[in-house]
Amino acid sequence: MIFIVATPIGNLRDITLRALDILKEVDFVVSEDTRETMKLLNNFEIHKPLISYYRGCEKRKSEEIINLLKTGKKAALVCDRGTPGISDPAHYLVKRCFQEGFQVVPIPGPSSITAALSVSGFPVDCFSFYGFLPRNKNKKMEFFRSFENRKEVLVFFESVYRLKETLEIMNEIIPERRLVVCREMTKKFEEIIAGSVCEMYNRFKESNIKGEFVLILGGKNAIEMV
Repeated sequence: MIFIVATPIGNLRDITLRALDILKEVDFVVSEDTRETMKLLNNFEIHKPLISYYRGCEKRKSEEIINLLKTGKKAALVCDRGTPGISDPAHYLVKRCFQEGFQVVPIPGPSSITAALSVSGFPVDCFSFYGFLPRNKNKKMEFFRSFENRKEVLVFFESVYRLKETLEIMNEIIPERRLVVCREMTKKFEEIIAGSVCEMYNRFKESNIKGEFVLILGGKNAIEMV
């Protein structure tokens, strides 16, 4: 049996009681970054063997984990932050567990996607999530041009190193569209800012940007909300 365990996206007090129970119960923890997971476990005085599982080693590590599960051991799968399987390699291991007939149990909890949507002010009957956008500038421009006439809300992550370029591209293509920028959610310097793409571009273009970002872009009809 393997448990897919959501962990805090910043504030450790956001962990659920059920997640703590599972982390104490399992025989080992599968972790995207063992250093981050060790900090989490140590904070709650949980001591379990850790197996690293990161992008690029999915196939090899999955077989190692499957072999342990075959001996009757229970595992918990966690990612660096939030819910596993979103913009990380967890999906491959989950698929292999299904193929081998193991029970896969979700332990829901924090998610930066739903947290950001909840404070966006958009009606979220339908939204699209794109993870991290292409690094290539031309591909990024193509992406936003393809979104010009779409009505659903768009959620994506952006690196602090590429945020200014992304906002500049958006400002060229959809300057009047409503945008919500979520920085460092649940952490000490959390900041949620809403306005037009143009306003967000002007706000951040000269600033010394730090932190992790989730951006929520309104669809075609969101222009009138600004």
